[in-house]
Amino acid sequence: MNRNRTLTSLLLTTLLTAGCTQETQNTIGRSIQNWTGVDGVLEVYAGEKLVRRFIKVDKLTTAGATQGGGARPYRFGYGVLDLNQNGQQEPGERKVYFEISDYSTNYVFYGDPGS
Repeated sequence: MNRNRTLTSLLLTTLLTAGCTQETQNTIGRSIQNWTGVDGVLEVYAGEKLVRRFIKVDKLTTAGATQGGGARPYRFGYGVLDLNQNGQQEPGERKVYFEISDYSTNYVFYGDPGS
């Protein structure tokens, strides 16, 4: 009886997912990823030199426009600013908000880890 419920639930989920648009499937995938986390690393380079590293990044998100349906020209996320760039969170290294530009001017905006 329990096995039949499991198979029925799996079949129903498969059918519902198959009927979704690609964007809806991507949204569902991102939701699952948000629950599980990805624990990523974002490195910012100036030429060949590493200038910033963010660790324990959950995800990068494209900012949505407040009016209209488009996207803003940057991505944002939250991560620990790795001040000594050793790949590990040390005392004093805190999670900050950051933005990455899509424009040709290279910049990363991030919150002050001291505040």
